[in-house]
Amino acid sequence: MKKAIFVAVILFLSVCGFAQTPAVGSTAKEINLSDIKGKSISLSSLKGKVVLIDFWASWCVPCRKTIPGLKLTYNKHKPKGLEIYGISLDNDADDWKHAIKQNGIPWLQVIDTTGDIAGKWNVNYIPNTFLLDKTGKIVAVNPSEEELNKLLQELLG
Repeated sequence: MKKAIFVAVILFLSVCGFAQTPAVGSTAKEINLSDIKGKSISLSSLKGKVVLIDFWASWCVPCRKTIPGLKLTYNKHKPKGLEIYGISLDNDADDWKHAIKQNGIPWLQVIDTTGDIAGKWNVNYIPNTFLLDKTGKIVAVNPSEEELNKLLQELLG
């Protein structure tokens, strides 16, 4: 009986976890984190722009490998209204700051040292990205570079 209850609880928690995953078409959950200077930056302050939320960390090799492609995309589309909201999952702010400097990351960066925001967004791995339209609706989750550029062309002209 205890085993059956345990399995039921695990299944319930799993279903709840999947239900909280932000899906295409849903409105993005609010995020409010500190940038490299300690200033609080909310996701909602970027409404009116197309936003790519990029969950990453300095210690994540695959995350660091995406930076050159993101730079090209950012430089091409920023004048048309693209913003990247980079969310670091580093525990050590110094490591995060060093990675930003080392990689010459020009876009907005905030840090989630507690993992609370990643948890609310059900981010279970990194890199993990969400593309938002100008109204804050999610239009893509983890798009490929090709998909991202096609969507940006559609959203930004």
